Amino acid sequence: MNVRREFYKYVIPSMLAFALSGVYAIADGFFVGNALGDSALAAINIAYPITALLQAAGTGIGMGGAIQYSISLGAGDRRLGRQYFGVSCGALMAAGILLAILFLSASPILLRFFGASGKIYGLALEYIRWITAGALFQILATGLVPFIRNMDGALTAMAAMIAGFMTNIFLDYLLVWRLPWGMTGAAAATVVGQTVTLLVCLAFFIVKKEMPVLSFGGAGLDLLKKILQVGLSPFGLTFSPNITLILVNKSAALVGGAAAVTCYAPISYISAVVILLLQGVSDGSQPLLSLSCGEGKMDKTKAVRDLAYRFSALVSVICIVFLFLFRENAALLFGASAQITRDVAAALPIFLCGYLPICISRVTIAYFYATGENRRAYFLIYGEPLSLGLLLLILPPGAGIVGTWLSVPLSQLFAVCLSVFFLRNGKKSFRPVSPPGQGPGSLPR
Repeated sequence: MNVRREFYKYVIPSMLAFALSGVYAIADGFFVGNALGDSALAAINIAYPITALLQAAGTGIGMGGAIQYSISLGAGDRRLGRQYFGVSCGALMAAGILLAILFLSASPILLRFFGASGKIYGLALEYIRWITAGALFQILATGLVPFIRNMDGALTAMAAMIAGFMTNIFLDYLLVWRLPWGMTGAAAATVVGQTVTLLVCLAFFIVKKEMPVLSFGGAGLDLLKKILQVGLSPFGLTFSPNITLILVNKSAALVGGAAAVTCYAPISYISAVVILLLQGVSDGSQPLLSLSCGEGKMDKTKAVRDLAYRFSALVSVICIVFLFLFRENAALLFGASAQITRDVAAALPIFLCGYLPICISRVTIAYFYATGENRRAYFLIYGEPLSLGLLLLILPPGAGIVGTWLSVPLSQLFAVCLSVFFLRNGKKSFRPVSPPGQGPGSLPR
């Protein structure tokens, strides 16, 4: 199979799966916005970073383990790959339980910190308490999907996401529109939808007989450390848009009040889907990048990366053109009022300016963490929200709410400049990433 065909085999299902993961939040926003009004829409938006942190934790652990799994297979060590699978499963379960306990107690403080107050605070708290009660199912679902993709099950990964999404849509309709469950119904629909995704994942492993190895020969902590070192990048990549969400919501509340926060809600939902589409391209190319890296095939690795750049740019341009043309009606999807709809139409083009920079930085980040360049990936991932925070201190005092909106694409442009710098000053030589178990002090197999 040639590189281009392999690339699209992995990337197309990955794009759709990532887009659907973003539509989970939009689905809740659509149903509660139309049923309960602007305050409910803003409440979902403010509470979403906590939901996203659960998903990012699952993605980080799952992607870190899946990358090590692929590299191990590329180097011919299948047992080690299954050991990584086993450690990842344990880490996902532990994270689900610990984060559920943490957020059930800390949610009131976090929501206040994010800018929630009054009616918005009450609705957000109702929503997030039920979301965190199902944290274990959400983290397991998001964490196992990368393994399915790296086990040559890209279509199954997409099917798992579609099954969960359709369940979520049906239950949102039933529990929010037909039954008076309100925010509780929206949260329950999300948790049950993720549980359906989890069940599809488990069925895949049983049918394919891809079972984790749970015997680590005393090396479990070393395996976990390597998973987390890699996983810190996809965790940050998944959660960084929500750091943006937190910072922009806080700035919007200070500069423009509740109306500005509500205006940003539809924009953030739209941007989340576009960013996840682009992340689907970058993470869809990851199995090929990691496998060819493990095999020491430099030419194939770079060919996959360059294909990802071109395809991601095409997706970005299509999204920009479509959203610009339909900007006047974008907020109507969420049941927004006429004034909020006009405000969104005026602000959305500013955010569209950041979509092309995002497509470049996302592919560069995936290339770095899929091939063991973790430090460069860290700088790119966490440098963007840091630059956003600085810009939000500088621009809004002089430019008002427009300064808040402009800070977002400018921070994304900063990430592109850093990406270009790292690529131009990268390693001159290329060596395959050896899995643990080779060389002095190697892990037992």
